[in-house]
Amino acid sequence: MKYYQCPVSQAMRIQSYSRDCDAPSSCKRSTSPKSARSVHFPNDVVFQDYVKHGELERIEPFIRARRVSLDTIYLSGMAAIHEAVLSGNLECVKLLVHHGADIHQRDEEGWTPLHMACSDGFPHIARYLLSLGADPELKNDCGEKPADLIDPDNKELLVLFGLLAVND
Repeated sequence: MKYYQCPVSQAMRIQSYSRDCDAPSSCKRSTSPKSARSVHFPNDVVFQDYVKHGELERIEPFIRARRVSLDTIYLSGMAAIHEAVLSGNLECVKLLVHHGADIHQRDEEGWTPLHMACSDGFPHIARYLLSLGADPELKNDCGEKPADLIDPDNKELLVLFGLLAVND
């Protein structure tokens, strides 16, 4: 994090206070904000961030050390596999599935990873999930099947779900 001089204080010629005071040394500020404090995030928060950014080399150690559970629903309302699908990262989805992520896991609105792949236009992920046996007939809480969420302009997904002939 970088700190910049305030333009207002420069324009008003305000000087920073630099005289040493009589406060105990434990109350005096460190010269570096980084050394003064550190922030630690829960494993689930760090793991979710790694999944969102597709940091495969960091995801696997978390899973192997059993520091996270793949079926946890995060504050976002989704599990790790949903986050991976939304990032469009097939390799991340494969890694999570390899370690036991459920391809039929539902988020807080009943969406499966296949719903998300269809809704967000990721035919490569939808194809992979279907090859593993993902059920295209499952409905979310609004009664929608994954195919109902496909953008009409996404020809590849429409063909994959048999909603468009290959020659169209």
